Amino acid sequence: MNKHICIHGHFYQPPRENPWLEDIELQDAAYPYHDWNEKITDECYEPNASSRILGEDGWIKKIVDNYSKINFNFGPTLLSWMEANRPEVYRAVIESDRKSSRNFSGHGSAMAQAYNHMIMPLAGSRDKETQIIWGIRDFEYRFGRKPEGMWLPETAVDLETLDIMARQGLKFTVLAPYQALRFRKKGEDFWRDTGSGGIDTTRPYSVRTGKSGGMINVFLYDGGVSAAVAFEKLLSNGERFAQRLLGAFGGGREGPLLANIAIDGETFGHHHRHGDMALAYAIQYIETNRLAVITNYPEYLEKNPPEYEVEIKENSSWSCAHGIERWRSNCGCNSGLHPGWRQEWRKPLRNALNLLRDSAALQFEQMAAKYLKDPWEARNDYIGVINRRSPESVESWLEKHRLRKLEREDRVIVSKLLEMQRHSMLMFTSCGWFFDDISGIETIQILQYAGRVIQLYRELTGQSPEREFLRILSEAGSSAAGYGSGAEIYEKHVRPAMVNLTKVGAHYAICSLFESFGDHSDIYCYNVDREDHHIRSSGAANLSVGKIKVASQVTGESQNQMYGVVNFGIHNVIGGIGIYRDEKKFLDMTAELKAAFKRADFSDVIGVLNKYFEGSTYTLRQLFRDKQRAVLEIILNTTLEEITGDYKRIYKRHAPLMGYLRDLGIPQPKAFQTTAEFVLNISLRQSLASESPDLEQINSILEEAEASRVSLDGAGLGYVLEQTLDRLGEKLAGRPGDRSVLGQLDTAIGLARSLPFVVDLWKIQNVYYGLMLNTYPEIIKKAEGGDNEARGWVEQFEALGDKLRIRRGG
Repeated sequence: MNKHICIHGHFYQPPRENPWLEDIELQDAAYPYHDWNEKITDECYEPNASSRILGEDGWIKKIVDNYSKINFNFGPTLLSWMEANRPEVYRAVIESDRKSSRNFSGHGSAMAQAYNHMIMPLAGSRDKETQIIWGIRDFEYRFGRKPEGMWLPETAVDLETLDIMARQGLKFTVLAPYQALRFRKKGEDFWRDTGSGGIDTTRPYSVRTGKSGGMINVFLYDGGVSAAVAFEKLLSNGERFAQRLLGAFGGGREGPLLANIAIDGETFGHHHRHGDMALAYAIQYIETNRLAVITNYPEYLEKNPPEYEVEIKENSSWSCAHGIERWRSNCGCNSGLHPGWRQEWRKPLRNALNLLRDSAALQFEQMAAKYLKDPWEARNDYIGVINRRSPESVESWLEKHRLRKLEREDRVIVSKLLEMQRHSMLMFTSCGWFFDDISGIETIQILQYAGRVIQLYRELTGQSPEREFLRILSEAGSSAAGYGSGAEIYEKHVRPAMVNLTKVGAHYAICSLFESFGDHSDIYCYNVDREDHHIRSSGAANLSVGKIKVASQVTGESQNQMYGVVNFGIHNVIGGIGIYRDEKKFLDMTAELKAAFKRADFSDVIGVLNKYFEGSTYTLRQLFRDKQRAVLEIILNTTLEEITGDYKRIYKRHAPLMGYLRDLGIPQPKAFQTTAEFVLNISLRQSLASESPDLEQINSILEEAEASRVSLDGAGLGYVLEQTLDRLGEKLAGRPGDRSVLGQLDTAIGLARSLPFVVDLWKIQNVYYGLMLNTYPEIIKKAEGGDNEARGWVEQFEALGDKLRIRRGG
């Protein structure tokens, strides 16, 4: 068959990690999830590894792996987060590449990506090289093979970038059709302009990358079908999606044809709910009916080498009609969500970051040359340290690149120099310019990376480019009310977020009032070793005094500290942290704090803290966000229990009157309505969190809520029950023969089906489907052989499947 179809998904999220903590902090806008990565993983990345194909009755016939049937790339920084935070999804993605290799003649479907989604034509030559090398090396680390192709961020392209890719052994990339300037058949002299008719996207092309004689292949995706998938609700129907793909072949020429599309992978589930299912159905429809051959880019390239070559439009991209201006000027491209907002801020933002990059590069080259054979080669190789944060990987990297034996202080300097370079690239992540205003979270994120560069620059040189950086940034005005200029945004959102070893120590000290630490603790990317510790309590007040060593896992820098911190009750916490200099001072401070605390002379306690830690005192405000929220929940717990009890008593006392008013058709006083909403939501939340929910109690609450016209927090309540179901699913996967767990699940699923809000059964359906394939056949044989226990299990299991709407034998 000469008709082939390739679907490419570009799966990517910008790096969201706090630059000082190397982890994502709580993002309230992603509620009920912890952060956006977690939310989008549940909506898109995980579902595409186990997507549903439904029968005409709406029941699940089959669960399939979409990744193994499409072409795809994942951003390296996203995979790094996934490896640490959602390892089961990470493993599924890696395994999908192996499956695709079996599907597509030994060619895996995964492509590499330039490391942190930098707009490559706007980068210097060294940054281009490092981005490509890091993308390749990260891919090899994760997928265990060399990549054949690489995705360019926003498909932004120039010949220098393609030349570096070719020299690094990459065979192809993917571009938009309007990035082609002209083309010709190999061996011909005459070039044909693409013109208004465009270019044939059903064949691959070769590109000459410059005077070096380099050559790389490109696939030009079908722009019309890709846009329809992304923006025209084509994913609302899998068969219609398949027919639109088949329509891309046209009827213009004979020979092998490739209908190929490329879109953001998040389209399949996050942007379009259940888009993964439309994708799964379309692929099955095409294959089952033998309408075309599903392939991936490298397989098609091997079987159909390019017969044509193309010249590209340099400095072009897939998401800006003006080339690459979206990332450096007010070109007119924006989301369209804020009419009247302008993007003049893009130019000064880039100018400020360019200044910072160039200043940091000069210092890096000069300083690193004292320690490393070739600083830039060492930077290219540093990805091995980033992917394996351990003393062993640092030692291996240093052994390869150092000029001489390095003392501990030298190692810290070298690590800081390389981290300054890493963040100098992270601050150019494309999303910082993509959206409508400099006050957006994506732009604040890259400004935080810039803040980390400035901090490291200052620590390394004793100087700082910050003043000139902020002068240029002050020219970047925000259109959003209350934000001012880029410099003001930096002062408000970046400077307070900066972390040093002292702040880590303060965090540890305050937390020691609320949780028990061992002799060694990890706080994000820092190690804390406890050397001495004293706790005292008096009524609601608590005192913590200690001596610790804090060390960065990233740079190796360390500091010995002493601290004293006191909680006077509720949220009144104050503490001091300072460098430990001698034992006598520490013992004197400890004795004075203990004595003042024992006398319950809290003003004297504050006096002692000021005496030993003048100018270096901290409160709950300085805690890192996740722990701050957790500590406040601990503090609030007693208060909330008291408030909840009061509300429940009020509700119980006045419920008859509320019912009477309701029966008379008289509007409820707002105080009554608020009380009912609080009590019924919290009661329902507590009931749904139980692995053995009381159905009678839950139904009673739901009836009350309906009668009182109370708004239920569907998202939050559904999430609570989903977590309960996930825990039960894990139990069943670990103990598939346990009929009591089957019974609990049966009850919980029945409950989920009856609720007036959506409960996602996706994960428990996956568990059930796996057991249906692997465990069910064995036990049903035992049942057929007369095993009564097995027969009882089969009956329960099949009943559960019916509630999950999974068709056995589908």
